[in-house]
Amino acid sequence: MKKILKYLGLPVLMVGLFWSCEDLDVPITTQLTPEVFPQNSDQFRQSAYPVFAAFRGEFSFAWWWTQSLSTDEAILPSRGGNWFDNRNYISLHLHDWTPDNGIFSSLWDWSSKVIGMSNQTISILNQAMPAGTEKNTLISEIKTMRAMSYYILMDNFGGVPLDTVYGDFNPRPQSSRTEVFNFIEKELKKALPNLNSASGITTYGRPNKQTVNALLAKLYLNAQVYTGTSRYNECIAACDEVIKSGLYNVEPRATYLQMFYPNNGPQMKEFIFAIPYDVTAQSFFGLNGQMYHSRYDVPRSERAKFGLSFTPSAPRSTLPEFYANFNDANDIRNNQWLTGPQYNKDGTPLMVTTTKSGYDQFYKGEDAGATKTYQVDLTPDIILRANVTLFDLGNDEIAWNMGYRNIKFYPDASSTNRNQNNDVPFLRYSDVLLMKAEAILRGGAETLGQNPLALVNMVRSNRTTSAAWSSVTLEDLYKERSREFAWEAWHRNDMIRFGKYEGKWGYKTDTDIKRRLFPIPTTARNLNPALTQNDGYPN
Repeated sequence: MKKILKYLGLPVLMVGLFWSCEDLDVPITTQLTPEVFPQNSDQFRQSAYPVFAAFRGEFSFAWWWTQSLSTDEAILPSRGGNWFDNRNYISLHLHDWTPDNGIFSSLWDWSSKVIGMSNQTISILNQAMPAGTEKNTLISEIKTMRAMSYYILMDNFGGVPLDTVYGDFNPRPQSSRTEVFNFIEKELKKALPNLNSASGITTYGRPNKQTVNALLAKLYLNAQVYTGTSRYNECIAACDEVIKSGLYNVEPRATYLQMFYPNNGPQMKEFIFAIPYDVTAQSFFGLNGQMYHSRYDVPRSERAKFGLSFTPSAPRSTLPEFYANFNDANDIRNNQWLTGPQYNKDGTPLMVTTTKSGYDQFYKGEDAGATKTYQVDLTPDIILRANVTLFDLGNDEIAWNMGYRNIKFYPDASSTNRNQNNDVPFLRYSDVLLMKAEAILRGGAETLGQNPLALVNMVRSNRTTSAAWSSVTLEDLYKERSREFAWEAWHRNDMIRFGKYEGKWGYKTDTDIKRRLFPIPTTARNLNPALTQNDGYPN
C-alpha cells in the first residue's frame, strides 16, 4: 500500500531532462524526449507522478506551520536557543511576520512548483498521448492538482498570478482573489466529469470525482471570505455529491485513532484525498517531501517508549486555549494528546535522571550537580522563563516538558530515520458532514433529510460515548471542528471563517484583520517584479 510512489525515479529523470534540454535546436537521440517517452499507458501515468510527489513537498512543513502555528492550535517556542530560527516560528505566533519569513517563501515556492510541474506535464501529455478517455482522465487529475495548489496560494496569499502555459516565463501580475477563485471553480468543474468515480487503492493519492466535490465544498464554504459573496447552498450541493456516492463512512470510535497510524492508507474509509508518505521515498525538486511529526511532537524523554530510532526535538506543543476544547472525558480524540504525568507502555512511571540544575537551570543551591530523578510531567502552560525577547523557555527539563503534545500521527517505530509512513489526509468524509452542517447553520437549505444537528451527531456518535447533542450552534460546531481536525492543518482556515483569527491567545495580542493574508514573500517578488505586496505590509 505504501509503494504507490515507487515509479518516481524514471519520471523524475525525464522531467529534469526536459527542463535542461528544451532550448536546444539540435536533434536529441540519446536522451528522453516526448518522441521517446512517454509512449504507452504505464509511461503516461509515470510521467504524471512527479506532480503528486511534488505535492507532498512542503505539505507537512510550510503548509502545516503556517496553518497551525499562526493559530491557538500550536506553538513552537525556543528552548535554550534551539528553534529560534531567525524568529520564523515566533513571528507566526505573534502575527508580527514580515515578507522575509522563510516559511512563507517555502509555502509559495512549493505551490508554484506544483503548478509549474502541472503545466509542464499537461504540455507533455497533450503532445505524446493519443486522444481518448485515458488522456482526459490523466490530464484532469493533473489539472485538479494544479487547482488544489492554486487553492492553497489563494487561501494564504489572496490574489496570485494565474499561469497555465508551460514555457512562458514572463513576469505576471496578480489576478484578484475573486478571479483566482473563479479559475479554481471552473477548473474543478471541467475536470469532474473525466475523473475516476472509484475510491480505494485504484485512485489512492490521486484525485477522483469526490476529491473535486469535497474541494468545491471547501471553496464554497469559504466564498464569503474569498469573494465577499456567500455560496452556502452550492457548498451543500457539493457535500451531497460526496454523501450520495456512498463511497465513504465515518470511522468508528474504536478505530478512529488508527486512521493516523503508520500503516494507514487506502483502507481508511474516511480518506477522500490523502498524501501518501513512504520512508523510502526520496526528496525531489528542491522540496522536502517527508513527514517528521514525531520529531517535532514526541518529548525527547519518550524516545524509548515509542521505539524511535532517533532522539526527537519535540519543540512544538498546543496552547491551553486550544486544549480547552477537549473537555469530554468520554471522547476518543483525547487520546491523541500526551498530557500530565507520563507512563511507560507497561504502566510504570516514565522516569528521567538528571541533576538538580539539569532539571531547573535556575536552581543555584550548592548541590546543583546532585542527581535528581523525577517522573516526566507535561504541563499545559508555555512560560518564557529564560528570555522573553528570544521566546525562550529555558534549556532544562522543566522547559522541555512544557506544553501538551499531539501524537495523532502516531510515532513510526518501523522507520530507521526521522521520516514516517503515516499518510496525511487533506480531505476527509467527516469534514464533508461538518461542512454541510455549517453551511446550513449559516443560511443554506437542508437536503437529504439531514439537518445540522443530525450531521454533527453522525460524527460525534463515532467519537464519544457521551449523550448525543440536543442542539448545535456555530460556536459548538467550531469547537467540534477543533477536536476533529486537530493537527490536520485546517485550523487557520476555520478561525478566519469564524472570525476568531484576530483574537488573543498565548503571547499574541495582534488584532489586525489584514493578517488574514500572508505577505507576498520577498523571494517571490525578486523573481517576479510584477507582483505587488498585499495590503498592510511594506512594499
